[in-house]
Amino acid sequence: MTDSLLIIDFGSQVTQLIARRLRELHYFTEIVPSHSAQEALSDPAALADVKGIILSGGPQSVTEADTPRAPDAVFGSGVPVLGICYGQQTLCAQLGGRVEAGTSREFGAADITFTANSPLFDGLAELSGLTVWMSHGDHVSALPDGFDVIATSKGAPFAAIADETRRYYGVQFHPEVVHTEQGDRMLGNFASLICGCEAGWSMAAYKDEAIEAIRRQVGTKRVICGLSGGVDSSVTAKLLHEAIGDQLTCVFVDTGLMRGGEAEEVVSLFKGHYNMPLIHHDASKLFLDRLDGVTDPEQKRKIIGASFIEVFDAEASQIADAAFLAQGTLYPDVIESVSAAGGQAVTIKSHHNVGGLPDDMALELVEPLRMLFKDEVRALGTELGLPHSLVGRHPFPGPGLAIRIPGEITPEKLAILRAADALYLEEIRQAGLYDEIWQAFAVLLPVRTVGVMGDSRSYDYVCALRAVTSTDGMTAQAYLFDTEFLAKLSTRLINEVKGINRVVYDVTSKPPGTIEWE
Repeated sequence: MTDSLLIIDFGSQVTQLIARRLRELHYFTEIVPSHSAQEALSDPAALADVKGIILSGGPQSVTEADTPRAPDAVFGSGVPVLGICYGQQTLCAQLGGRVEAGTSREFGAADITFTANSPLFDGLAELSGLTVWMSHGDHVSALPDGFDVIATSKGAPFAAIADETRRYYGVQFHPEVVHTEQGDRMLGNFASLICGCEAGWSMAAYKDEAIEAIRRQVGTKRVICGLSGGVDSSVTAKLLHEAIGDQLTCVFVDTGLMRGGEAEEVVSLFKGHYNMPLIHHDASKLFLDRLDGVTDPEQKRKIIGASFIEVFDAEASQIADAAFLAQGTLYPDVIESVSAAGGQAVTIKSHHNVGGLPDDMALELVEPLRMLFKDEVRALGTELGLPHSLVGRHPFPGPGLAIRIPGEITPEKLAILRAADALYLEEIRQAGLYDEIWQAFAVLLPVRTVGVMGDSRSYDYVCALRAVTSTDGMTAQAYLFDTEFLAKLSTRLINEVKGINRVVYDVTSKPPGTIEWE
């Protein structure tokens, strides 16, 4: 079995980044929500390969009653423990130290100074000043017995602490975010030097484990896979096909919200090239009728999610022994939709893969990618033999163009947006920029502006363009095209797409914005 690390999630929006950094270093990592950690820690078989425990950050205060704590079993496990931010605070509070509510919140970059040698900072002590990322209000005011300070900052006298005898460590900052210099080195030091983990986890290993897990869950029953032709559903379909072969039937639901030519491409690729059983259900009228007049983005997502499952139930009734529905749900979908810590995190938005599912849905879900990040899914697709042209595609949301048309959705708006989006991606590819960009798309705004085209007055829609760089979709920065590219693109959009007379470019990062507009 593979050595592993266990992360107890207290609701931080970036908990999954801890796992991501460690996986990049080839350490197998699992996340359990704080409300079910006691159960996880009570299973000796599950703990047999756990070499260390990490306590994540979280939005609540250790100084308040009824906020989550680490199970006592954490400190009786005999394995090293690392507390991050809230995790450091509850570590100290539970071991006899003291935590106080801050009078001011420390958020942003801070410089730490090392005050003692520690394996947590092995290879870093020679650095003259290390910038880390702070995000906290409360702070540790007194250390438990046995702990020493190993790093300080101007605003955090206990920026990093250690009980080297028991191998307990705490940091007030977030080593998992990219803003912390050498944060991956710190996490790697914890895994290797302190916990003694072997760096043996790989996507090839994950593929084999996922295939076995699918076989155990499905048995001899049949599975239908929701196939859109995007990276996530394509990798899901290929993984399932390798696991269960002819027990799989792919169902492509044409929602009427796809980009231009995508429906034909999906049918040709999977039914023709990959020779997978594929049912093509054109439900565009159903979806557009149900979305008629709907303007609220959450309601759109719920309608699309419920309608999507309804169509699957109808198709499943025609397939003998169909018992499972496979979806390409990813971990960022889950963490943004519902707290992995049982309500501790703040819900940002629902996703069609994890929201809107009816309680009486006839099919059990199979979601083999739900603990993976997007770049890991691409790596898995490559491991499965899918071509780069497919695994390298930009993400496309499950609700499709419905969430790129703020306000009411109409056939006219869909046609305008399809044409604009296709032209935008064409220009990006011609400029050789497609692989530099995480995601690029057009948005048709519910705004009309006055323009002059020739000698005539126009009164048409505004098209917003979005392109971002990212590694995991949890944070993102706007891609900075040069002005010549944007000017050329704007001219083409206005001249060639009837219904658009103004173009704007979105430079908002995530956070504070999201990547999609709705």
